[in-house]
Formats: sequence, structure tokens, C-alpha cells
Amino acid sequence: MTKNVLVTGGNRGIGLEIVKGMLSKGYKVLMGCRDEEAGLEAKKDIVGGDLHIIEMPLDNETAIVDAFVRAEAVYGPVDILINNAGILDDTPWKDVNSETLAKSMQINVNAPLTLIQQTLPQMIERGFGRIINVSSSYGSFAEGLKGPMCYAITKAAINALTVKMAAVVDEAADGKSLNVTVNSMTPGWVHTRMGGSDAPKTPEEGADTAIWLATMEEGGPHGQFLKDREPIEW
Repeated sequence: MTKNVLVTGGNRGIGLEIVKGMLSKGYKVLMGCRDEEAGLEAKKDIVGGDLHIIEMPLDNETAIVDAFVRAEAVYGPVDILINNAGILDDTPWKDVNSETLAKSMQINVNAPLTLIQQTLPQMIERGFGRIINVSSSYGSFAEGLKGPMCYAITKAAINALTVKMAAVVDEAADGKSLNVTVNSMTPGWVHTRMGGSDAPKTPEEGADTAIWLATMEEGGPHGQFLKDREPIEW
């Protein structure tokens, strides 16, 4: 049976390359995007594959859940969740306030949590699931959280969420084999609207690790932070 994959922020940049990669491997892809028109525009350049546009604004928890429930009702359960969407707020640390930080937290952390809450229990029940959180080396304690304040803090938080959710899976498994994994990954510095024109990596290269984690066989990485398919320090 064809597995369903939901990719947030799937209409451009790294997300779009993840969508294309998963389609090429025969998956049914639900392209999550802020508005349907943006998704339909991106779809024009994609030839073949089982692709469906899901309008899913990530700035509101109720809207996320409503869009998710409708999507599952039409297309079936989500087997693979790729939390790719994110925002980079480069407000200087002295000017950060509760509003700017809350906006980054909602998109970069709260929305992924909401979607994990919708998918993970069913994944555990079915005995299969893949959750991939697209993070950044700017969210790495090992690298000193070098990015702008809102971005660095929220990407560190999505890494923490990854560790916690992986532990939830391990607890549910209770020593048994459970083919459900939760991982975080950094695509590196990628030539996208967010990464800028000086970035050395192509979007295709940035998407590779996420696609690999989504399609790997049982026994692969779990509860890890990866770059170029290799575990790195948090």
C-alpha cells in the first residue's frame, strides 16, 4: 500500500525538493502550504506523481488541526511527517520582544508539535512512522547557537522536541521492535530565499537527508540530529 507523506512548507525551496523526491519514489504526497494558490502554482512544474495540495496555515493551532483532519479524511492516515516549514526572524537580540519570539515559536516549534500530536499516536498504533523535523546548525548548542536570536532559540527548541518525542516512542515500544522514528536534521546552508544566493548547497542537496530519513528501512537513526546523513552533536 502506498504510504502518505505530509510535507509542510512544500511549495518552495527545500520543501519543494522534498516533495519532488518523495513523489519520485512513489509516495502519495500532501503538500502543506500557507495558501492553496501557492501550492497550485508550484504544482504546475511537477510532472507525474500522486500529489495533493493541503492549505494549512501554521500560525493557528485550530486551523492546523482542522486542515489535518480534513486531509486524513480524504487521503488516509499520514505515515510520514516532514516538518519543513519555518521562518527566519533576524531581529537583533536587543529588539526581540515577546511578540516576535512568539511568532517564531509558533511556526518553528508549536506547529510541528501540533502535527506530531496528530500523527504520532496513530503511527505507534500501526507500528510504522517517520517524523523528520527540519532544524538548523544555528540551533546547535555544540556550535554555539550562532544564528539570530529568535531563529537560534526556536531551532534549539525543535531539536529538544525531537529528543522528547523519540523518548515517547521508546517508552511506547517498551523494549519491543517498533518501526517508528523521530529525527531532526539540518540541510546546511542552502541556496533558497531564506539561505540567500551565496549559499553553496542546492535545494536538492539540502533535501537529501530528509528524504533519506523518510524512506529508510527499519533500524535506521532514531532520536538523532543529522547532517548529510551523518549524526552530529546537538
